[in-house]
Amino acid sequence: MNLFRQSIINPENLLPKEGTALYYGELLSLDASDSYFQHLLTNIAWKHDQAVINNQTITTKRKVAWYADQAFKYTYSKVTKQALPWTSELLQLKVMVEQRTGEQFNACLLNLYHDGNEGMAWHSDAEKDLKINGAIASLSFGAERVFSFKHKTTQEMISIILEHGSLLVMKGTTQQYWLHRLPPSKKITEPRINLTFRTISPN
Repeated sequence: MNLFRQSIINPENLLPKEGTALYYGELLSLDASDSYFQHLLTNIAWKHDQAVINNQTITTKRKVAWYADQAFKYTYSKVTKQALPWTSELLQLKVMVEQRTGEQFNACLLNLYHDGNEGMAWHSDAEKDLKINGAIASLSFGAERVFSFKHKTTQEMISIILEHGSLLVMKGTTQQYWLHRLPPSKKITEPRINLTFRTISPN
């Protein structure tokens, strides 16, 4: 774990073209990050994620939770989730992220990776429920993990390490032109929690 924590005042775009990804470094102090991590680990309504592949429902080891301003429905991987009301801690984190980024969010998809064996394959967050070209703010707690981008046409790749208590924001045309993933790593034995604040467009 990095003992020399640093927040980046003016983050630069990680992507060379056709999208914007800003890494803000650590948003919270180490003590605050530890406290939120323990709270999220024990008090969020975690459930194993599911996906429908070839007409079969697959249950993942990774767990997820879905919270929002309203009981928004969100469909991805052909499975629909209905949002739970915010907890006070999630609202606190939402406000912090909004103040730091200048963006506004009305929902949050949380992911719990128990260790480095659990990851996320290449994908883009372009579901019809989401605001077109809206920002997605990714707040990470727990184990440091590599996060990678790949351009859909050129296959150019860019990777960054997401630290405990750190914030990454993807916005603009990022989802249109870039894939992203969380690659697995057998070296990592500790859990990671990822909060992805989003904007649902009520239709």
